[in-house]
Amino acid sequence: MDVTIFGTGYVGLVTGVCLAEVGNNVLCIDIDPEKIDLLNSGGVPIYEPGLEEMIKNNRDAGRLQFSTDAEAGVKHGLFQFIAVGTPPDEDGSADLQYVIAVARTIAEHMDSYRILVDKSTVPVGTADAVADNVREVLASRGAAIAFDVVSNPEFLKEGAAIEDFMRPDRIIVGTEDPRTAELLRALYAPFNRSHDRLMLMDIRSAELTKYASNAMLATKISFMNELSNIAEAVGADIDKVRVGMGSDPRIGYQFIYPGIGYGGSCFPKDVRALEQTARKLGYDPQLLHAVEAVNFRQKEVLFEKVRAHFDDDLKGRTIAIWGLSFKPNTDDMREASSRVLMEALWDAGAQVRAYDPVAMDETRRIYGDRPDLALAPDAMSALDNADTLAIVTEWSEFRSPNFETIKRTLKSPVIFDGRNVLDGNLARAAGLTYISIGRSALTPD
Repeated sequence: MDVTIFGTGYVGLVTGVCLAEVGNNVLCIDIDPEKIDLLNSGGVPIYEPGLEEMIKNNRDAGRLQFSTDAEAGVKHGLFQFIAVGTPPDEDGSADLQYVIAVARTIAEHMDSYRILVDKSTVPVGTADAVADNVREVLASRGAAIAFDVVSNPEFLKEGAAIEDFMRPDRIIVGTEDPRTAELLRALYAPFNRSHDRLMLMDIRSAELTKYASNAMLATKISFMNELSNIAEAVGADIDKVRVGMGSDPRIGYQFIYPGIGYGGSCFPKDVRALEQTARKLGYDPQLLHAVEAVNFRQKEVLFEKVRAHFDDDLKGRTIAIWGLSFKPNTDDMREASSRVLMEALWDAGAQVRAYDPVAMDETRRIYGDRPDLALAPDAMSALDNADTLAIVTEWSEFRSPNFETIKRTLKSPVIFDGRNVLDGNLARAAGLTYISIGRSALTPD
């Protein structure tokens, strides 16, 4: 099939390349000429495992193209995927200006039936707004052209997005039109072979399903972080509590790991947007507000532990940080816990030496060159001249370090583990103080 994708960000790129991978002819459109030039020259503007190679293979096969020509994009595809950003407004609600701009662009250039597919994460009622804008533009043109608007939310995890798209656990399609439903079923047939994962529902239910899913996952994280603070206060071990809880099949083990808060482009934005949707309708979503409040507070926990250990005297000290991205296998630092920690350390007069396997360029882009930030070439080099170590992102390469080397290198032999990834007993045996989340500190005998 011929498919057009508007937006070459995270969702648009992954959607486009995966649809091309199964044989569709995909044209990706973006208004940023530098991004399109980068993609056409073989570069990739984001980090996602496997994405660069898949883009190259499908470009070489002629199934995947990139362009700034919106009119050509509208002419190209029966399916017009809208995968542009929906950044938060000042009040936390989703800003739909880019979604609406794409819808109006499609309406300006379409000359035959098109299916507009909302892939961006959007509030309930967005499909109606898209349809109203298309009708308005078509009326101004004096054109009577049929179209449909479909809600088809994405459920991609950064770091595993290709696997999620190629082998989805669900494909949500919101439409009231049986013909449109069958066309979407045909488009997604290659991803739906072993058993039927496609779920048809009304448009508003599809739109809410995306927000509801992310809000539920965020709730589990904040609940576990709340428990971790209680566990630490009463002298319990949150990791043992987690195992006891997770053994109940009604709870399960996923998303109940304690830490220093969630970040990224989805959970914070979507929880706030859903909260604002409710408030605009006159409903007070107390749980959603609490989820976000707990997360905001949890991002400050690691700094508070560092400050307390050094008796509120951080001026002139150097803190080594392992992990800058908001989660492993991505370079995304949007609302990352590392940013909260680093900025608090700088405010307290400390220096930072940091390392991340893939997010170094993103760190430079955000913070530029500053005298209180040094980016190290590897994890162990980040410890040079550092007083202590803080682990912020649970990258696999951090899980089994040489504790003896850490002990010899640090001026103050203490590790602050914000993700509970290390074996604290091994750290203590090497002569290190080990301070983690939801557990009592371990000090050398």
